[in-house]
Amino acid sequence: MEPSLRRVLQSPGMRTARSLRYDAFMEIAEQPTITPLMSVTEAAAAKIRQLMAEEDDVNVLRVAIQGGGCSGFQYGLGFDRGSQEGDVEFKAAGVPVVVDPFSAPYLQGAEIDYVDSIQAAGFAINNPNASSSCGCGHSFQVEEGAEGEGHSAACGSGCSH
Repeated sequence: MEPSLRRVLQSPGMRTARSLRYDAFMEIAEQPTITPLMSVTEAAAAKIRQLMAEEDDVNVLRVAIQGGGCSGFQYGLGFDRGSQEGDVEFKAAGVPVVVDPFSAPYLQGAEIDYVDSIQAAGFAINNPNASSSCGCGHSFQVEEGAEGEGHSAACGSGCSH
């Protein structure tokens, strides 16, 4: 190596190629990993893509929760043209999904699945935030939700499913 080049590499404030590679790696490794709000199974993604292809002018799956149902909240799945202001947008299993800001905290970590068996066919949401859910699987209650008080955790006469 030329003496002048050696002096530049060894001068104060200069980094060697080895330290530059390490610093670049650490910078990449320290960047936060963004995980989607919810996940979608491959079975659900395939069914969603099939249903979206049959609809006109839809681009995203909209997932929401609403008050009601026999356990306090009920899930809503539908198609939309796009997101609205404040929506959480992400892709899960290649499916574009939007969730409104009210629903997002209740759906954090949930999984959308599609079940097709002799007993039932349809979408199922596996929600770790639900403290109890209706026997029909379409409504749920959360710990802080006193709204569902007085409702049975099993599907009963008040259930519309």
